[in-house]
Formats: sequence, structure tokens, C-alpha cells
Amino acid sequence: MALMIFSIMVVLLLLGFPMMIPLLAGAAVGFYELFGDFGRMEFMIQQMMAGIRPSSLIAVPMFILSADIMTRGQSAGRLIDLVMAFVGHIKGGLAVSTASACTLFGAVSGSTQATVVAVGSPLRPRLREGGYKDSFILALIVNSSDIAFLIPPSIGMIIYGVVSKTSIPELFIAGIGPGLLILALFSAYSVFYAYKHNIPTEPKSSWKERAIAVYRALWPLGFPFIIIGGIFTGVFSPTEAAAVSVGYAIILEMVVFRTMGWHSLYETAKSTGLVTGVVFILVASGAAFAWVLSFAQVPQEILESIGIYEMSGLGVLGVISVAFFIGCMFVDPIVVILVLVPIFAPVVESVGLDPVHVGAIVTLQVAIGSATPPFGCDIFTSIAVFKRPYIEVVKGTPPFIFMLLSVAVLLVFFPQIALFLRDVAFR
Repeated sequence: MALMIFSIMVVLLLLGFPMMIPLLAGAAVGFYELFGDFGRMEFMIQQMMAGIRPSSLIAVPMFILSADIMTRGQSAGRLIDLVMAFVGHIKGGLAVSTASACTLFGAVSGSTQATVVAVGSPLRPRLREGGYKDSFILALIVNSSDIAFLIPPSIGMIIYGVVSKTSIPELFIAGIGPGLLILALFSAYSVFYAYKHNIPTEPKSSWKERAIAVYRALWPLGFPFIIIGGIFTGVFSPTEAAAVSVGYAIILEMVVFRTMGWHSLYETAKSTGLVTGVVFILVASGAAFAWVLSFAQVPQEILESIGIYEMSGLGVLGVISVAFFIGCMFVDPIVVILVLVPIFAPVVESVGLDPVHVGAIVTLQVAIGSATPPFGCDIFTSIAVFKRPYIEVVKGTPPFIFMLLSVAVLLVFFPQIALFLRDVAFR
């Protein structure tokens, strides 16, 4: 049965159907094989509804809406100006500013695609004027945007927390360490690249210009303080933080900056609704498909065949890392989390691994895979946003993928990279 289901799904993918169609087809065929007819399809619908029932998922559309409002308004631009004012003048400073701006915007949006649009659109022309090759620029933007998948409020961590029943606040805090480590490596490589290619430096901002940049960015900087600070202190849950971030974004762009009116807000909400609809269909389809696999004992057979139950904790983490990395090279990250997390959950529990540590590794591997050829989703986002050919977008990615994989290896062997702040905050 498993071979037939996967064959059908692969054929549908090759024919160009969106990912939700192969998932639904695979789940429907699985239910037919398990129960003998399509008369039990109402049970499939129940499993789909169960997949989107957790209240924590409410945070996903709220963070998407908040990011959309900031992207259309002035918040993203002010955050970019703040970073540029302080590091834009150093050798490679423009590239370092891009990576830092992606990290900072990720801390207020949680969305990789929103980060590509908000940061990449204004900074790519400046990087090209500064002497950087377009292949380096595109690779830098694509991979730096993936830090948003680690820095809270990470949408990927919300999905993982819901599926694995792991504390989302703890996952949020655990993502900060790996995210900052990746930023440090990207910044160091940007400086090396600038020296190697003799990239000219930008004019140094005066302290007055820096003060103005700080003043202009004070309101947008409220986002990470509200989200991380509110969750850290226990004032509100991640779902409540998402609602607060939407309210704060509306106040900023409609009242303080006056960059949006009611019509713009309506168009933004409509766009968010379309994106959210796709996300939740994927979540529901993935939940039904994961139930079919679990009921048919497919995961247990696969894991037993590779001897995972006899492996040590490090061996299990290695298998998890490879599985998620390869999966996200071909399929949407949310789908990979929905399908693979239930498969590995019993193994994680049996060997006594910390689910928060595993969550940080899974989220990092998902971020890496989503920017890795051949089908990483952020690659195609960049193709659509920057209107550049596929080969040009992926040409400069190998050094960044190497750095990301290096962090992944370090995270496996040194879990305190993720767990130190978690332990300080919650232990």
C-alpha cells in the first residue's frame, strides 16, 4: 500500500499539481485501502479537521498578517535603515546589514517569504550598486531569510510545537542561539567576500544620523520586545502575542506612520486570508496523510528497517537531520514537519531526547532544506520576487549551505547552543 500511495503522489507532483493535491490523493487512497471503500471518507474529514483544531495554530495567520502589514508599511524600511547606520560602513558592511536586517525582520514576522520581500526588495539594488555579484546577493538574501525560521516568532516552530505537543514558548527561546550563530557566520563570510573581491565600503554614518535611525526604528523595535518579552515573562501565550503583534502593526502603520488606510488594510487582510487558506489546507491534508501512515504502521516498518531503535541518541538525531533536510529539498517545509514529526516522535521519546532540542534541530534542517536545490521553496520565492533565472538564484548558495550544515552539526553535538537560553528562562 505504501509503495502505491507514494507512487501516486510522485506522479501528481511531476505533473505539476500543487502539494495539497498529492497529499489529499495519498490520504484518500490510504483510507480506501484500509477500509475497503470510499464510504468512510467522513473519517478522513474528521482527521483533517483534527489537524487544524489546536488553538495554537491561530498564531499562524496572525503572524502572517502582522508581517504583511509591516512589509506594506514603513516598519521594514526603518529596521533596515537602523542596521545600515551602524554596520553599513565596515568592509562588507552592506552584506552584513542585509543578513542582520533579515534576522531583525524575522524577529518581528516569523516568515521567510515575508523577509525575502521586505528586506531583499530594497537592498538588492543597493548591493548591486555596491559591487556585489548578483549570485552572491540572491544567495545571501535567500539563506539569511531562513534565520526567520529560527528566531521567534517562528511559524515553523509553531507547527512543530502543535504536532509534537512541545512547549512553543520554550521552542521560541531555543531558536535564538542557533539563529544568532548563523548570523555571525554569514557576517564573517560577507566580510571575507568583500575583502576577496575588493568591494568598496559605504560612507560612515555620523552619530547624529545613527541617533535619527534609532529614533525612527523605536516603534518597529517594539515588536520583538512585545513578542519575546511578553512570552518570556509569561504575560501572554504565543497565540496572544500574535494577536498583540497584529494590533501593534495596525496602530503603527495606520495611526503612527499613516502609511495605510482602511482599503489597504482590507487588501492586506485578503492577501493574508489566501495564504492562510493554503497553509491550513496543507496542515489538514498532512494530518490525514500522517494518520494513514501511522495506522498502516508504515513509519514503524521504515524505522525498524534502518535499525533506528538500536541507535544512540546521536544516531537518532543524525537520521532526523538527514530526513528533514532531504525532505525540504523537495517538499514544502510545513508538509515535511506534519508528515515526519509523528513518525519520529516515538523514537525521540524512547531514547530520552529533549523534544525542545529536537525541535531546534528539525526547524534548522527545515530552514536549510527550504533554501537548498532542487526545489527549496525559498528559491522559487526569490525567482518570483526578483525575476531571475533558477540557475542564477542557486549559483551562490553552496558556501551558505555549508555554513548552515556546520551549525546543524554543532547543534547535534552541543545542544546547549539551543538549550542554554531555554534553561535560563524556564528551568
